[in-house]
Formats: sequence, structure tokens, C-alpha cells
Amino acid sequence: MTVSDSRGQQTSDQPPQDDGGRPTGKPPERSGGLLMGRPFGVPVYVTPSWFVIAALITWVFGGQLGDVLPDLGGARYLVAFSFAVAFYASVLVHELAHTLVALRYKLGVRRIQLQFFGGVSEIENEATTPWREFWLAFVGPLLSLALGGLFYLAVRAVDLATVPGVLLTGLMVSNLVVAAFNLLPGLPLDGGRMLRAVVWAVTGKAMTGTVVAAWVGRALAVAVLFGLPLVSAARGVERSTTDTLVDAVLAAVLAAIIWNGATGSVRNARLKEALPALRLRDLARRAVEVTADTPLGEAMRRAHEARAGAVVVVDGRGEPIAIVRESAVRGVPEHRRPWVAVGPLARDLEPGLRLDADLSGEELLRAVQATPAGEYLVIEADGRVYGVVALTDIEQRLTAAVAGR
Repeated sequence: MTVSDSRGQQTSDQPPQDDGGRPTGKPPERSGGLLMGRPFGVPVYVTPSWFVIAALITWVFGGQLGDVLPDLGGARYLVAFSFAVAFYASVLVHELAHTLVALRYKLGVRRIQLQFFGGVSEIENEATTPWREFWLAFVGPLLSLALGGLFYLAVRAVDLATVPGVLLTGLMVSNLVVAAFNLLPGLPLDGGRMLRAVVWAVTGKAMTGTVVAAWVGRALAVAVLFGLPLVSAARGVERSTTDTLVDAVLAAVLAAIIWNGATGSVRNARLKEALPALRLRDLARRAVEVTADTPLGEAMRRAHEARAGAVVVVDGRGEPIAIVRESAVRGVPEHRRPWVAVGPLARDLEPGLRLDADLSGEELLRAVQATPAGEYLVIEADGRVYGVVALTDIEQRLTAAVAGR
């Protein structure tokens, strides 16, 4: 039931694809479970965890139906499963509301996932104004409230002591609960994004809004962890040990999801702030150029004298053709380096391994994610070698930025 800006997460959660070896800015379509369809062109997946919660709903709701409609017998579990499917159809409507607004604002939607605790709409880009952020978040709970109202009207037209009455009542209550829960003002819930938008509008700083909403989200996680079991125990209804254990486990899982989501939101915001300062020219290492038959020991000596951190293999005309892999160098014992040529330790320069020295920010991330490798050749516009950038250097810079160092 949340809107996720997937650029940083699920960064991490995820590389854009290339077209002819160059990034297009479009994300790859990762497998997210069972593909159910593509409403409005957005793939909808049901994850394996949904089947777990569907089974749990069927078990719990089916047991309760035995008290309300005892004549159903074993068929009550089929009715309970129907409720689980109908409830998640309502969740899908909630997520489609987010999707339609995101598409209206041209933010792009990667996919929708229905999973253990509801659904997630993976929005590719962030809203550019606090108002758009607020509306993008609010429209989901608004649709859930509307569905709850529609089911309320339907409930009034049927006998409550029937299967339709029970199902409609359950759907009414569940949609109202979904709306109320998502309006709680803490990330990663929709209410948290609404709070973020309000603080953003007041302070003029999106990061401040994120931090405030994230800390509220963490407080909500603690409240859920200890509050849900206490609420269940305070209802005065006799409960079995299994029911109590299930309540505690669900509270712990839900609290962990909220806590991790809030923490991830801050991490993503810091990553977004750090990206503009991520410049390839600042990260590239000086490189020495050698031929493929040069002994590794000699190549390392030249690199040391030149204070270089990389070795590039060139052909007879001096054109770069490969990069000596740092991991391969570490695998050669010191005493064997004078006898091992650098050629077998190098990776040929594919098109995606040549990066423009002027790349920065998101364009740089897209370029390295389009062609995974340990090292990349950094070249000037005229084709001259500027240096070599190691993937570990980029990761360390981003990790430091995310950690606030």
C-alpha cells in the first residue's frame, strides 16, 4: 500500500537497460513474481509471499466463518479464499490509483507488486513539487476509503447472515482499515509521504521532510511491534497460544517492514542528494599503458612510478584494447608476477566499458549498470585515455554519501 521511489532503493533497487551498448534511461523489467497483467502498460506481479498471506487469511477467516455461518462446513475455507482474492483486488485498485497519478505527472511506473503486506507501486522518478508528492500519496488511501463506502452501501442491500453479507462486510472493513493504516504519518506509508510533502512545503527542503517522516515511521514501527499484541490481548476475548503467537509474529514482521522502509527512504534521499556530485573525472584513476606481453611485475613497477592505480593494455598502434582486472592481479602471487604477462589478466574493451569522462550523477550509474564490470576505461571526447574507474570506487563514494559521511 505504499508508493516507492525505486531510483535509490531498490538502486535498490535497479539498472536501466542499454540500447546498442548505451543507456536508454529505461529500467529493465525484472521478474517480480507471477505476472498478472499490464493495466495502463504497467506490469502487475503477485509475489510468492502473497500466497503465504492468502493462506493465512483463508485459515483465520475460514475459522471465524465457522462461528458465523456454521452450515457452510468445509466450504467456508473456499469462501475465505475468495475474500483474500477480493481483498487484494481492492489493494490493486489502491495501487492503480497511485499509478494513474504517477503517469499523469510523467513520473513513470516500473511495476506494481502484490505481496505479503499489501502492494507497492514502484515509481521511477520523484515528484517535483510538494503538492504533487502529497496528491500522489493521498490518492491511494482516498480510493480505499471510496471502496469502503461502496461496500458499505452494498452491505445495506443484503442479509448480513449470508455469504454475500459476510464477504461484503469483510471487504468494507478491510478497505477502511487499509485506508486508515496508510494514512498513518510515517514513511514508508502513504501518510508518511504526505507528511514529507507538508514538511517539504513548509521548509522548502525535501530532505528535511524525508528525515521527519522517516523518524515518525520508526516510531510507528515500535508502536506496531508492542502495540498490536497488547491491543489483541486487551480485547477480552479468550485466545489460544497459537493466536497469540501469530499476532506477535505479524506485528514483528510489519514493524520490520515499516522500520526498514523508513530507513531506506532516508538512504534514498541522501543518495539523490549525492548523485549530482558523483563525477567520473573525480573518481578515475591514473592509468599506465602497456602491451599484452608485458610481464605483470613490470607493469606494476611502471604503475608505481607513475602513481597510477590501473593498467591499460594497448595494441601495436597504441590503441587501448583491454583493462587489466584488479581482481586478477590480486590472484597472482608476488613471486610469479615477473613471469606472468598482463594479457590473460585483462578484460577486452567492449563498447559498454568505454565511458565518457564527463559522465556524472544518474547518467554515470546507468552507464556502469548497463554493462557490469570491475573496471571501466574513461576516455575524453577525442578518444584519448583519461584513466580507469573501478566499480568499488563508485560504490565506496555512494556508501559514504548514504551514510552521511
